[in-house]
Amino acid sequence: MEGVTDSGLANLPASDRPDVAARLRTALLGASFTADGLLELLGAPAYAALARSETVPALRATRGDTPLETLVRLFLLQQPVPHARAADFLPAGDLLEAGWLTRAGGDEVAATVDVRPYGGPDGEDWFIVSDLGCAVGGAGGIGQRNEEVVLGVGGASTTLAGITVRAPVSAALDLGTGSGIQALHAARHATRVTATDLNPRALHITALTLALSGAPAADLREGSLFEPVRDGETYDLIVSNPPFVISPGARLTYRDGGMSGDDLCRSLVQQAGERLTEGGFAQFLANWQHVAGEDWQDRVRSWVPRGCDAWIVQREVQDVNQYAELWLRDSGDHRGDPAEYQARYDAWLDEFEARKVKGVGFGWITLRKTGAAVPSVTVEEWPHSIEQPLGDTIRAHFDRLDYLRDHDDADLLEGHFRLAVEVVQEQVGLPGAEDPEHVVLRQHRGMRRATKVDTVGAGFAGVCDGTLSAGRILDAIAQLMGEDPVLLRDRTPAQIRLLVEQGFLEPAG
Repeated sequence: MEGVTDSGLANLPASDRPDVAARLRTALLGASFTADGLLELLGAPAYAALARSETVPALRATRGDTPLETLVRLFLLQQPVPHARAADFLPAGDLLEAGWLTRAGGDEVAATVDVRPYGGPDGEDWFIVSDLGCAVGGAGGIGQRNEEVVLGVGGASTTLAGITVRAPVSAALDLGTGSGIQALHAARHATRVTATDLNPRALHITALTLALSGAPAADLREGSLFEPVRDGETYDLIVSNPPFVISPGARLTYRDGGMSGDDLCRSLVQQAGERLTEGGFAQFLANWQHVAGEDWQDRVRSWVPRGCDAWIVQREVQDVNQYAELWLRDSGDHRGDPAEYQARYDAWLDEFEARKVKGVGFGWITLRKTGAAVPSVTVEEWPHSIEQPLGDTIRAHFDRLDYLRDHDDADLLEGHFRLAVEVVQEQVGLPGAEDPEHVVLRQHRGMRRATKVDTVGAGFAGVCDGTLSAGRILDAIAQLMGEDPVLLRDRTPAQIRLLVEQGFLEPAG
């Protein structure tokens, strides 16, 4: 691991013993210590409780003595187990020597790290390693005061994995790798994966995650943001779930980036452009400030580097009080001294007040390096339900941008289109009315958008099957409605353009 120090790694398993990791993996799979195996053993309610960091239901469901129950208590619930029982189905001697297990007093052994089964997108049996007590990551009251703590899989991790564009690439960069979940996903479709982190514990744990999951090793580099990337080095894919929390002071490495306000997210986005190959994607989760007197869309739009298309989606906005409370709970401050909690709460609000921040937005930022003379930047608010994974939807969005950029209105009228397969038409109006008040096209997959269309738009979309050109369809509609076909051709391309941009219509062929 390039540039990785040994500080703080003494209590972690050895990362240079792939043979032991392979034997442990074989034993875990043999006992059905997998995502499916856990669900079957625990049942849906106890399994769901784990995602809320609640372990009591899982403890009650694992009071037996089967290999799977023993492994759940050992590696997921951090309960000591008898050494003799562990040795029945685990290479216990090797695991003690390599540091995966430790003596817990008497004749018991305990795990030194969390190991959580995780199902890959094609049914792969993966394992995410994290610090003890951190198998479930994210703002769930993790309560760890160790500033170098490494979390496991949380909602943010799975969100980023789901929105990432998946295509075969030569080189991928996971910036701020944490437990290595993004590097693990990237290893499926990237020839070379580089993973960076300011925290050497995170790099060590990423190596364990990859080895235990049977994935190729990554090029691990220590450093902040793009510092570990060499001059001239570029990537086809860059992903990052950075420490984006806007806080009055960097206390926890995994969440607080140490920069003022949303400067870390801004710097990350602005610097990504020069690190992308032509056509490459950079995808991030981010927070941004809502400042009094400033349009938040203008703020994040200004982050987009030159030469990049961008799609920025705000999923949620919290007022400053909600935001401070969320992250104070995350670090367990609500369970400590009330006076200290109040002082820290005050410090958050003082910071926001000084910056005139009224709220904090959360969302996704996707960049694509493009040679277009005028890049396209889309910024929108979308708090509604979506269907993950969205990687293909995001890639299709940028493909449609290319199409629309290359086709003027005359080209659109000559073009052939198909209604996207997941789109349905809804007519809304009073019962018994002869005509609907309005017609809605609705997507049932991906972004699940809905848009109102007029009579022409509804008729046009309804017959788009790729057979006739848009112009010929409009001429037929004009004849049916008694309209001037020239005027209809003049005013409709803008509506076609919007329906294509939002994914309701797809260019045929």
